[in-house]
Amino acid sequence: MTCLRLLQHRAPDGARSVILAEGDSAHFLPGANSVRELALRAIAAGTTLAEAARACGRGDPVDIAAAFAAGRLLAPIDHPDPAHLLMTGTGLTHLGSAEGRDKMHQAAASGEKQTDSMRMFLEGLEGGKPAPGGVGQQPEWFYKGDGSQLVGPADPLEMPSFAQDGGEEPELAGIYIVGADGTPWRLGLALANEFSDHVTERHNYLWLAHSKLRQAALGPELLLGAPPEHIEGTSRILRDGHPVWEKPFLSGEGHMSHSFANLEHHHFKYDLFRRPGDVHVHFFGTATLSFSDGVTPREGDMFEISAAPFTLPVANALVRAAARPVDVRAL
Repeated sequence: MTCLRLLQHRAPDGARSVILAEGDSAHFLPGANSVRELALRAIAAGTTLAEAARACGRGDPVDIAAAFAAGRLLAPIDHPDPAHLLMTGTGLTHLGSAEGRDKMHQAAASGEKQTDSMRMFLEGLEGGKPAPGGVGQQPEWFYKGDGSQLVGPADPLEMPSFAQDGGEEPELAGIYIVGADGTPWRLGLALANEFSDHVTERHNYLWLAHSKLRQAALGPELLLGAPPEHIEGTSRILRDGHPVWEKPFLSGEGHMSHSFANLEHHHFKYDLFRRPGDVHVHFFGTATLSFSDGVTPREGDMFEISAAPFTLPVANALVRAAARPVDVRAL
């Protein structure tokens, strides 16, 4: 089965366009400037996003690998007002995800008492995939920021000056837009690096919220259609062009303790996440971290995450921001 993907392209003169990729071929879509605009068009016409893309016709062919190498590909979703793009996520959703998290938090529990992370994982394992129409166990949930924190597929990931760590998290992200009547629509899935500060989180689980307020990167391709049950990829860290850590990872519902539908329900059940026109990027979690293997990324390292059926990676260098003192003044 051929996988359809949408990509966003920016020309040297700043002009934006949308690409439809199918198998090894890809072409520009005449009259489409953004995936968000195309999605709103599909909702208004009562069609699927794939049908709306095909209705644009075929523009010039494009080599997406060359466009990626040239830095012409953007994140596959954005919003003209970054405040109306929300990045959130769920953890402890994958069948192997409890082990690394539990190691971080074992010191807080006695031998007879499970950590909160293990309890949450086991509850998800038992009730994270309810029957159709049912409501399952709610997952861990966190907020990452708005669209200002979303970086492109080859842009640097910047950890704050005060960060204790900057570590990769190879994940799938669901991409959504809220229709005019408040209905959330899933546009597709993107490959993602849900960048986090694991040292901060390890210090105290209640600092998880702080550890997640970081940038995140999306791969350039938005995968359309039903989410795959099985996705197998590779996450690695390159230092001076050479791998210092590399590991396979698994994702898709077949490797998760929660269904996508259950994770989506527990996000969009809140009224404030169904504001018409808003875009949501929701990270679905991972079981594979270099941090769990004792690896400490350094500034200048390159995180590279790849997985079929995506044909392009998300590849981002680690940088540290300069200190930005903040003074709060009485008015």
